[in-house]
Amino acid sequence: PKTLPTAHEPMLLLAVTELVANSAAFTYFTAGALHRTLSSDMLPRRFPFQLRTKSMKVFSPQLQERYPDQPMELHLWARQQPLLSCHPDALHGTLFSSAEAFVVLPNATRVPAFLLNIDANVTGKPTITRNRLGGTVRLTGLVPDPELPQGLPVLQVKHLETVLKFGLWLFGVPQANSKCCPRPVP
Repeated sequence: PKTLPTAHEPMLLLAVTELVANSAAFTYFTAGALHRTLSSDMLPRRFPFQLRTKSMKVFSPQLQERYPDQPMELHLWARQQPLLSCHPDALHGTLFSSAEAFVVLPNATRVPAFLLNIDANVTGKPTITRNRLGGTVRLTGLVPDPELPQGLPVLQVKHLETVLKFGLWLFGVPQANSKCCPRPVP
């Protein structure tokens, strides 16, 4: 138990415990809310990496040879409950996720391309600026571990890791930060 500071003037005191954070993570995980499907038409056209076999030839040239310039889908989900720990200056989390890629054939059949387990460490820091409460999220580690369906060549994991980090840095972290954008404190 922590002793709360004595207030000498009006103040807002916000306390988050690991029990609250991990209970929320457990609830979202158990409810199946930590699932997302991305398709090639969901990415902005200007994004340098598109979900098409043509873009994947850097990681697996044979994929482009077998399925020339076909659209792909990426199914993302949490393999296990995220683990969160509270520290005085930040909330640290470990996310255990998987990404399964499929080639979408013209008849809408989905052919498995690869399964990538991705473990990521993130840090969230609360911020208070004048009368606004907010926060920032930072990616502190990323570990990809690929598995391939039988018959497909090995992925170039280092290249894929670089693209994943870039994508998370460019889209994932800013989206998380936009959800933490400063809001007026009543």
